[in-house]
Amino acid sequence: MTRRATEGAPDIDGFVFRRFAPEHDYPGITAVLQAQMLADHVSYLPTEASIRNDYDNMAGFDARRDAIVAEVGGRIVAMGAVIRSIRDGATQFTLDAAVHPEWRRRRIGTAILRWQEARAQERLDEEPADGNVALMSWIDDTQVGALALLANAGYRQVRYGFMMLRDLADAIPDVSLPAPLEIRPVREEDHRRIFEAENEAFRDHWNHREQEEVDFVRTFAQPDIDTSLWRIAWDGDEVASVVMNCIYPEENEGLGVRRGWLDRISTRRPWRRRGVASALIVSSFQAFRERGMTDAALGVDSENPNGALGLYVGLGFRRHQTGIAHRKEL
Repeated sequence: MTRRATEGAPDIDGFVFRRFAPEHDYPGITAVLQAQMLADHVSYLPTEASIRNDYDNMAGFDARRDAIVAEVGGRIVAMGAVIRSIRDGATQFTLDAAVHPEWRRRRIGTAILRWQEARAQERLDEEPADGNVALMSWIDDTQVGALALLANAGYRQVRYGFMMLRDLADAIPDVSLPAPLEIRPVREEDHRRIFEAENEAFRDHWNHREQEEVDFVRTFAQPDIDTSLWRIAWDGDEVASVVMNCIYPEENEGLGVRRGWLDRISTRRPWRRRGVASALIVSSFQAFRERGMTDAALGVDSENPNGALGLYVGLGFRRHQTGIAHRKEL
């Protein structure tokens, strides 16, 4: 534990900071994260299995060194994590944190943020970086306490992302793939090619991070993965466009919805502006309907350089929530 974090610990009886312990802390941080999301009306509910997969297979992150928990009387009430990456050619530390709603407004979040900034600096001292280095955190617009915390700590709002919803009871347009493209079922031997095509397609997007082998492992180890829901457009042996769809049963039950997610949508440059993504999205709507879902969801960069926001609005999506990227130079 860093001395700076210890000095910043709130004066609460039984309160301690300690490093994350993978052997027994997953249930505790899952409970904190879920309680925070529900209290703040964030339409995302991580599960213990999904958090395990992320922590076990995340580039630039060692859970035992880069994550912290706060306990009161042996109960985990908050957590924080720091992930190092290269995005758009520059070093960035992404900060993730949560405080159980019952323990807010006691300066626990402030102490965790202080530890995160100190940990980022430690990592930078261990492995110096050229050029600008930034701290980054995404906060939903409904998380008013976290928004105030980051503003007071000198973070700037630099980008917006929208969660979009589409009612599947509305008419689904008839959109076909342009010839000679076709949708094929996902085979295990195609996993690598699909993964690499998606990585290529996102290279011209804001804050891109080049995918690594550990990202491949995490993608195909997702606990709720069902590649029969994916929609992949092939042009001969080339992957033209990818829509990775998923249904999260535990999240749907916790939020009281029947929702399918178009988690990742990408089209490689040679096949853009030909209606390929539209055809795959429409096919995704049909697949979700067949599974009994009542709405579809996706996330989009508000300034997507390829007109994705307009495409989604044209297909019936509406803005539901806004995520805000906060940045601070380290």
